[in-house]
Amino acid sequence: MNHTIAAISTSIGEAGIGIVRMSGKDAIDIAKKVFIPARDKKIDINDNKRLIYGHIYDGDELIDEVLIAFMYAPYTYTREDMVEIYTHGSIVSVKKVLELLLNNGAEIADKGEFTKRAFLNGRLDLSQAEAVIDIIKSKTETSYKQSLTQLEGGLKNKISQFRQRMMNLLMLVEVAINFSEDGQEELDTSDLLVEGKKLKEDIYELINSANKGKIIRDGINTIILGKPNVGKSSLLNNLLRENRAIVTDVPGTTRDMIEEFINIDEVAIRIVDTAGIRNTDDIVEKIGVEKSLELSRDADLIIAIFDISKELDEEDYKILDIIKDKKVIVLLNKVDLGSVVAEEEIKNRLGDVEIIESSMNHEIGIKELEKAIVDLFYIGDISIDNDIIITNTRHENLLRQAVNSLENVLNDVELGIPIDCIEVDLRNAWMKLGEITGESTTQESVLDKIFSEFCIGK
Repeated sequence: MNHTIAAISTSIGEAGIGIVRMSGKDAIDIAKKVFIPARDKKIDINDNKRLIYGHIYDGDELIDEVLIAFMYAPYTYTREDMVEIYTHGSIVSVKKVLELLLNNGAEIADKGEFTKRAFLNGRLDLSQAEAVIDIIKSKTETSYKQSLTQLEGGLKNKISQFRQRMMNLLMLVEVAINFSEDGQEELDTSDLLVEGKKLKEDIYELINSANKGKIIRDGINTIILGKPNVGKSSLLNNLLRENRAIVTDVPGTTRDMIEEFINIDEVAIRIVDTAGIRNTDDIVEKIGVEKSLELSRDADLIIAIFDISKELDEEDYKILDIIKDKKVIVLLNKVDLGSVVAEEEIKNRLGDVEIIESSMNHEIGIKELEKAIVDLFYIGDISIDNDIIITNTRHENLLRQAVNSLENVLNDVELGIPIDCIEVDLRNAWMKLGEITGESTTQESVLDKIFSEFCIGK
């Protein structure tokens, strides 16, 4: 926190502009060393957050024509002095400007270090900081709006309410402990039990939004599974509306994973086309098959494709065994070539699963498949202004730990356990809730893990 950091904050590549930013106590001075305004003027706090036109120089060498914004603490993103330099968006330009800042005393920023400083300086709580990366990574309007709600303090306010209610329970217990002669004064447990049970229900209600939140944030982890040459790559191309995967009549063409994101009715689908499942002596193809089987174990959804124009064989039955008891949609493909596979044969093996007849060549069954996916993972109507959704696994785990401690409290009260023991579990629940917003988080390793998911420059 004592050094000044700098980083490129826009994607590396050709663009209209590129942005290089600095934060720290020397940011203003470093920028003044390399920037010459187009008009001969002295830059001071009166220029706070104004765009100033000029040039970046390395000694006598012109680096770029730029706009620059000087931003004075504490009303900045990090609550430190900050500078943002808007260069031409070439790779060379932004890198030369960054290198010049580093040569004049700045240090390269770590991943997420700007947002980490915003958290450590009290500009954001930890849940809001995590919302920043969720906004950057959002793939649907729903995920974007949920992340924005969290950034605006929606989850922070909900957790603060839970913590205040927990503190009220703690006060009841601590008064009984501290103002009794022997620490064993009888506590009126009726209010404690009523409010404790209500609080537990409210926390569980938030926890139960996590499945919906996972879909909103990460999308549905979907695997396309089937034998070689049954239409897996053609399915991927049809869903993407582009020729992303190579399609040939030669079995085993797809040997490695092809991963893409698609958006179906505001449901993000992370879809992976895998190598065809079959016995093979080709070592490269065999590795691909093993990877396909590994991915299928952790998939949220498997789209299993079978060639309806051919009778099921040993490899088809192996696939049916793999997908049994999993969330699956079955495509009976190549219906245009005739049908020799009965749906009953599939259902006898898998039970009551969604089965769709399709033809990738004629785009038959694609709309039915998209509807089936949305129906399986229906996230309901979300009121962005009112609904707080748990989209972060860390938050879910901490809520579960808090509610487990609260359940211990309620059980102990009903069993007549001494109130000083009850106080320990209540305080632990209160602390776990505080870890969500960062009020109870002091472990540097936790913060490092969270901010390591950010891009450099944010």
